[in-house]
Amino acid sequence: MAVRRCATDVVESGAGCGRATVPRTLRNSRAPSVGLRRSLCSRTLRTAENFREVNQREIKKVPTLRGKTVINLFFENSTRTRTSFELAAKRLSADAVNISVSSSSVTKGETLVDTALNLDAMQPDCIVVRHGSAGVPHQLAKVSKAAIVNAGDGANEHPTQALLDAMTIREHKGVIEGLQVAIVGDILHSRVARSNIHLLTKLGAHVRVAGPKTLVPPDFAHLVENNLIVTEHIEEAIEGADVVMILRIQKERQDSAYFPTLREYSIHYGLTNERLELARKDAIVLHPGPMNRGIEISSDVADSSRSLILDQVKYGVAVRMAVLYLATGGTVVNA
Repeated sequence: MAVRRCATDVVESGAGCGRATVPRTLRNSRAPSVGLRRSLCSRTLRTAENFREVNQREIKKVPTLRGKTVINLFFENSTRTRTSFELAAKRLSADAVNISVSSSSVTKGETLVDTALNLDAMQPDCIVVRHGSAGVPHQLAKVSKAAIVNAGDGANEHPTQALLDAMTIREHKGVIEGLQVAIVGDILHSRVARSNIHLLTKLGAHVRVAGPKTLVPPDFAHLVENNLIVTEHIEEAIEGADVVMILRIQKERQDSAYFPTLREYSIHYGLTNERLELARKDAIVLHPGPMNRGIEISSDVADSSRSLILDQVKYGVAVRMAVLYLATGGTVVNA
């Protein structure tokens, strides 16, 4: 099975990839866990920039994927990711099919593999999957001929979120290489943190991670070889940062008490205007959403001119257009 990776594992080719021609630029055998080479990640971002112009038109549609079928298979709740994948497919003129797990045969006892095999029998070109368990996209790629796109698997990875975060940073900072990026919050349960660390360090950024000891895995400092620092103190992470990324407390993934109360967490790790003053004067603030206002981020910061949270959502459509396009056989030149 060929694996195509960026930030890591955005797309996997299926069993033989019979209906999706694997673009040469995305063809890669078992790559290291940090994903594809930097040049390929940059090409994916450039493709997204090409598609961004489509989203600015009065008629936001191109015939690029006419005749292709994209299935959104989400086993977890989602607003931004699911909607942006659906919009991405439709703006590329693909046929988008959304499957709600609550009304699917999974509730009748059907296994994940059987669900994938049944969908594959309908000959889709691409299946976008989100699941609460790590590794599900890999498993689906073993039995499906369609291209499998990882829209988030447990606490493991959220590759397209990292790509849209990188695009947001580059659009506002011009470059990513050399930037100081602070990631603060529930690192332990965050697939966004893992994917961003892989991608941003690969693109040359220096990442500092902060959170309570209970929410930062002891071995997290060894996740990548270079450009990663782990600290307990939010002030140390934010000081001099060009980018401050705040993560929410993922209560739905927590199975024990990792801190006394939300109020105490907010006091020690919430992003306020006072703490943001430690960053560079032109620092930007990112949040993957959904936000818990008053806990990990104050409303003053979230609604300030330095906050690019809505820009992240905007660029998410362009990034997912690029991923669907490349996954179904497109090339950067023709994007």
